[in-house]
Amino acid sequence: MTRRPTTDEAVGLLEGELGSRALAEPVTEDVWLAFLRFGRQLFHVPDTPDADGLLFQYGTYTFDGPATFTLNLTRQFEVSDSDGDHDHYVQVHCELRYGLTPALAALGSFTSWFFQDAGGDLEKWARGLTERAAWSVIRGLKPAEIWVYQEQV
Repeated sequence: MTRRPTTDEAVGLLEGELGSRALAEPVTEDVWLAFLRFGRQLFHVPDTPDADGLLFQYGTYTFDGPATFTLNLTRQFEVSDSDGDHDHYVQVHCELRYGLTPALAALGSFTSWFFQDAGGDLEKWARGLTERAAWSVIRGLKPAEIWVYQEQV
């Protein structure tokens, strides 16, 4: 039986998929493809519904300065306590921030989840996202910033 990585290893595995070049000179489509490779990896998570999910979301946000267009690619893992009950979630984010242009502002906001255990097809989900009109606007862009981080929620 192949050992599945733990959620503690997730940030390192995502950074490995991205590679140093993508982190230094990111292009949206390259980051997306790396995120999908990361999304195909199976992790050691509780055997409960929605314990391992992928999130694709974008919109214009004001976090810590002027408004920016942000593409957030997130993987969410459920963490259980010693009794097997839900304790919290761990989210591994790959956040791309872009200077706000009229074309990006016009995209509005969008959110889509994919859960590994829900019986869906990851490739079909990903294809549906890249067939959206917004993808043609953002796919070749180079973000001003890329952040890879983990948080407990």
